[in-house]
Amino acid sequence: MRIYDTLKSEIVDFIPINGDEVKIYLCGPTVYNLIHVGNARPIIVFDAFRRFLEHLGYKVTLVQNFTDIDDKIINEAQKEEVSFETVAKRYIIEYWRDTLNLKVRAFSFHPKTTNYIDQIIQYIVELESKGYAYKAENGDVYFDVSKFKNYGELSHRKTDELIFGARIEVSKFKRNPLDFVLWKSSKAGEPSWESPWGEGRPGWHIECSVMSSEILGETFDIHAGGNDLIFPHHENERAQAIAKSGKDFAKYWMHNGMIQMKKDKMSKSLGNVLYVRDLLKKFDSDVLKVFILSKHYRIPIDINEELLNAQKISVDRIKKTLQSVEDYFLGKVPYPKEDSFVKENENYLIENLSNDFNTPNVIARIFELSKELNKALDTKNEKKIIEIYYTIRYIYGSILGIFETNEQIKDNNLEINSLMEIILNVRTELRKKGFYEISDYIRDKLNAINFEIKDTPEGTKYSIKN
Repeated sequence: MRIYDTLKSEIVDFIPINGDEVKIYLCGPTVYNLIHVGNARPIIVFDAFRRFLEHLGYKVTLVQNFTDIDDKIINEAQKEEVSFETVAKRYIIEYWRDTLNLKVRAFSFHPKTTNYIDQIIQYIVELESKGYAYKAENGDVYFDVSKFKNYGELSHRKTDELIFGARIEVSKFKRNPLDFVLWKSSKAGEPSWESPWGEGRPGWHIECSVMSSEILGETFDIHAGGNDLIFPHHENERAQAIAKSGKDFAKYWMHNGMIQMKKDKMSKSLGNVLYVRDLLKKFDSDVLKVFILSKHYRIPIDINEELLNAQKISVDRIKKTLQSVEDYFLGKVPYPKEDSFVKENENYLIENLSNDFNTPNVIARIFELSKELNKALDTKNEKKIIEIYYTIRYIYGSILGIFETNEQIKDNNLEINSLMEIILNVRTELRKKGFYEISDYIRDKLNAINFEIKDTPEGTKYSIKN
């Protein structure tokens, strides 16, 4: 298998650090608003990428964070006259609602920045002790870029090139224009935590270095995200992580291209966004997924409703054909008796997805197979019908997360069911022993992320709220 590594600027052989185990960190949303289709692209791409790795036999741990403390969240909270926690909690819940409707699987871990404040403080203390961090006159703590000789290696630019025209924070308190904040001193009315440098809160870049290392270890396989994060976010993450541990951070870096509207990057700050919530009122999740996966993950995509309407026509045609097969067999399509056709197509999928995750070729093959399936239906060639149907539904569709049946989606949720069963069993034991305060805390925390818990005579039940 080969992937494009941003650090090396070339397609390289993918060799996991630990045999059949793959650990991936994907930068997640800042939760101050609903997710838009630009936020959804990496979620859709890496949901499919994980499925493919699992199909190859790898055990995958995929982490995506929630940035739940940030200037944008604080500004929204002040505008609404509510706490920052209220804003963050609301949009985490809405994230789950939108991704559930997108029919993507939950990732292995979804850590929140505010749950790692102690670890963040300790991380900065270690950077300071090694000479990489300094406290400025205004109380902020900065990373000293001049002490890290390989700065700019990920973005492939020299430091003097990065200073001009880059997204760097301007401050007269920095020693160097490229120095970036690790800890922000608190301002009046802002949320803050105690630290060795006074009341404050984490900078943006430090959170991902801390959460990834806490969950995946100091060195892991793949760091992923949109290519707009290469500089400064990922460059800074990498610098502070290597400075602290003295080890490599991520072995590979994968970046998806931006989604654009009329060649401009889609951005909430620019106001040119298509929210997933609104799009799913007009288009099936398969339309969005096929549209995104029909383009290579590294290239930018222009999007508008006209393009999605055109995609909808072709997706509806495939779904209608698959439904015709199910109607033909009265809802119970047999498995293929021999699998040479299926195996041939599975090999085609593996060959293409192993080549820098070339989903466009696989999507094109699905459309070709759909045409063949229509011909087989016309001639009532049952062998061909079964083989093609199984290939689209259970090979291509299952791995890319498209054209799935309700039963397949239910199977994908088995890991959530298993985890919830463990949590609810622990809660039941706590109640038996009289630890009602802890039991209620678990219930309330689950409720906050959209899991409704009910204690019934038959035991504790859970459901996902709409």
